[in-house]
Amino acid sequence: MFESTGGIFSLVTDSGLVVLFVLAVLLLFSVLSWTIIIFKYGLIRKAMSESRDFLDYFFEVSSLDKVFGESERYRNGALARVFRAGYIEYRALTDRQDTRFCEERIARAIKREANAESSRLSRYVAFLATVGNTAPFIGLFGTVWGIMNSFQSIGLTQSASLATVAPGIAEALIATAAGLAAAIPSVIGFNYFSQQIALVERDLDDFSAEYVKSFVHELR
Repeated sequence: MFESTGGIFSLVTDSGLVVLFVLAVLLLFSVLSWTIIIFKYGLIRKAMSESRDFLDYFFEVSSLDKVFGESERYRNGALARVFRAGYIEYRALTDRQDTRFCEERIARAIKREANAESSRLSRYVAFLATVGNTAPFIGLFGTVWGIMNSFQSIGLTQSASLATVAPGIAEALIATAAGLAAAIPSVIGFNYFSQQIALVERDLDDFSAEYVKSFVHELR
C-alpha cells in the first residue's frame, strides 16, 4: 500500500510543469468546493430546521408582537427573517398611523427580504456548478498534454516501449482522475443545494401571503 502511494506521489512530482499546474488548479478547485459544500450544508440545514420550528410557533400564537419577540430565537431561519422584515414594516405603518397601501408596502418588504434570503442561501453555490463544468475539461487538457509528451518521447527515442510512453501516459491518467475528483463532488453538491434552496423558496412563496394577511388584519 505504501509503495503504491509512494509511486503515485512520485508520478505527480515527476510530472511536467504544465501538468503540475493543471493539478494545482484542480486541487485548489477541490479544496474550495469542499469548503463550500461543508459550509453550505450546515447553513442550509440550520435554516430549514429553524424555519420549520418558527412556522410551527407562528401558527400556534395569535399575537404578532409575541411572535416577533420569539423570532430572534430562529434568526438563522429564512421564514423568521422574512417575518421580521414584514413586522418592522407593519410596525412602522402603525407608528406613523399610515395605513394607505399597507398591504402593498408589507408585501414589498416581505418580497425584498425573501429575495435577500434566497441570495444568501445561494451564495457560492454557483461556483460548484462552475467547477463541475470546467474541472473535467481542465483535467482533459492535462490528459492531452501527457499524451503529447508520450508521442514526443516516442519520436525522440524512436521506440514505443513501455518505459518510453509510461511517464506521459501516467501524467495523462493522473490529470483525468484529478479532474473527475474535483468535478463529481461539486456536481453532487450543486444539485443537492439547488434542490434544498428551491424548497426554501417555495416555502417563502407559499407563506408570504399568510404573513401579509396577518399584518393587514392587525392594521384593520
